[in-house]
Order: sequence, then structure tokens, then C-alpha cells
Amino acid sequence: MRWTTQQLDQPLFPEQGAAGPAATVPLLPLAGLVKSVQTPDFAGITFHEVLSKSALNKVPATSTMPFEWTVNPYRGCSHACVYCFARKSHTYLDFDSGVDFDSQVVVKINVANVLRKELFKPSWHRPHVALGTNTDPYQRAEGRYKLMPGIISALADSGTPFSILTKGTLLARDIPLLREAGRQVSVGMGISLALLDEDLAAAIEPGTPAPRARLALIGKLRDAGLPCGVMAMPILPWLTDSEEALDALFGALAGAGATGVSAGALYLRPGTREWFMQWLAREYPALVERYQGLYGQGAYASKEYRQWLAARVNAAKRRHGFAGTDGFIHDARKEEANYPAGSLPLGESGHRPAARERAGAALHAPALAESTPTLF
Repeated sequence: MRWTTQQLDQPLFPEQGAAGPAATVPLLPLAGLVKSVQTPDFAGITFHEVLSKSALNKVPATSTMPFEWTVNPYRGCSHACVYCFARKSHTYLDFDSGVDFDSQVVVKINVANVLRKELFKPSWHRPHVALGTNTDPYQRAEGRYKLMPGIISALADSGTPFSILTKGTLLARDIPLLREAGRQVSVGMGISLALLDEDLAAAIEPGTPAPRARLALIGKLRDAGLPCGVMAMPILPWLTDSEEALDALFGALAGAGATGVSAGALYLRPGTREWFMQWLAREYPALVERYQGLYGQGAYASKEYRQWLAARVNAAKRRHGFAGTDGFIHDARKEEANYPAGSLPLGESGHRPAARERAGAALHAPALAESTPTLF
């Protein structure tokens, strides 16, 4: 792979047309910038390699998240999910939250070494660390930079429990390492998957592995004896919230062996809202007025809709054996303790036959339905 240095004193790409405004360089120099690189294998994307002074990020005390610390080896994300809630964070780097978020990716090339130093300080008391909370640590660039193996090893060696949330099938590369880490510390594995319709996925999350590939990844994690929950977010009003769509989704997740599911409605914070509504106007113009009525001026869908969706989600979870489960904070050590040494609950083919049959049936169910919520 040939990587070439680019100067940061001029725009890197021409106008993007309907895809959005031209990608730009930051107004201020990126802290710790080493170089910016492009390659034909990542057409339209520039990677800004930086040396980071710190790796651990403290979650604000006001946050409702079930963890206090995060690590983000990348800023910006080539998955290009239109609905990504983290888009506004790119503006802190003087990039825009639209096309720049998708195409200007900051890579903390020394993150593993910095993290290891922080984790072995006497003041570190080994609280849970979450990865994948802002941008995906297994986006395509991870195949080139290989930052996650060093991060995983540093966390496990220091005795620090951690969790990973991703859409990236690159995670499969690190399954042996994650399995070993799971013997040392609590490891939570989560796959983000909220829809099965391949055409809709290609339109709204164009840089991600297809839903079928992520279902297969869940199976690989489970076959390796690792827990794997699913973050089924966002559920999209009038697009993926029908009873048929949810039943197909939860059926497929159960068939793949997911150990828990969390689901919730689309969240449209500033920075995301503008980008998503532009996409909706292009792809589903008839829904624009409905979304405006449902969300008003806020980031959340109306309380009535969220209650209606929660009831529908909970019913689907009960039907497929997920009642009472959460998303992805699970302990791999407890999971493996249920099996004899060197043995996993697999069929002769290395899979759970009944589960695979359910997955196949669910995948052939309609991913989108004609019906819409009766409240609206």
C-alpha cells in the first residue's frame, strides 16, 4: 500500500456535489500532527496521523453511561453513518460534522504506548474502559494501522476491564487476542446492528460491513466462547420500526447467538440532525414532515413515540429470548466458566445448528414493512 504525504495548506478534495460540501482542512493545525496521508485504496479519505499526549478520556460525571473512561484511537469515521451521534465532535477539531467526519480521519498512531503508560501508573485503579463510544475502533483504517491489538494487550496486562462496540468485521482478526484477554479481565463485546435491509444499510451506513457480515461476526465471537451483545440503535421511525422489521432483526440476532440486546430510537443531536435531515430529504422526502413533527426542535423523538417503540421492542425481545438482557457489558470469564476446558457448546460444524436455522429464517423475513406506527 502506497501512502503519500499531503500538505495542509489547501483543500484536499474538489466539491462533492450532492454528497455535501467540499472536504476541508482544519482551520487550526491539529495537535501533534505528524503527516496527512492518502491512498487509492481509501479513495476520498485523508488520514491525519498524530502523536497523542493522552489516551484515556474521562467521562463527565453528569453522563448516564455505565462507564467512567473511554479510549478513542480514531476521530472521524469512514463508516459514514448518516445518523452517527458523534458527528458534532469533529467540529472540535475545526472540521465540519458532515463530509469531513466521513473523510478526514484522525489517527492516534502512538495510542497503545501512551495508554500502557497511563494504565500502569500507581494512581490507576482499573475501572471499566469503553471503546467504540465515539467513533469505531474497527473502521477500515484499523486494517492498516493495527492499533487495537496493542490497546487490548495494554488493558488486559494492566488488569483493566473493558468493552468494545463496533460495526467492523475487522474485529474477527483479534478474536484470539480477545479470548486470551477474557481470561484475565472482564471483557464486553458488542456489535452495532439495527437493521437487516441491505439496500437501506448501504444508503444510510455506506462504509460499514453489510448486516449479514455483522451477523456472521456475532456467530464467530460466540463460537470462540466470547459474549456478544448487540446495540440495535438507532431504530428509524417509519423505516425500521415495524413489528415485522423488529421481529426479523431480533430473530436474526437470536439465531446468531447474541447474548443481549439494547434498542432505542434515532437520536438527532445538533450536527447529526442537519446531516440526517438532508439525507432524508434526498432519499425519503415524504417522511421529512413526519420527522419534523416527531422530533420538533429537540434531539429525541416524542415521549409517546419512545414509549410506543419500547413496548414493541420489549415484545420482540420476549419472543426471541432477550427479555431482561442489556446490550454488551458482559464478562467473558463468566461465559467461558460455563464450559469445560477446551470445549464450547457447538455442533459438529462448529456452530449451534438450531440457532443457524433460526437465523436463516429470520433473514428471509421482510426487513421493512408497509405499516407505520398507529400513533402517528
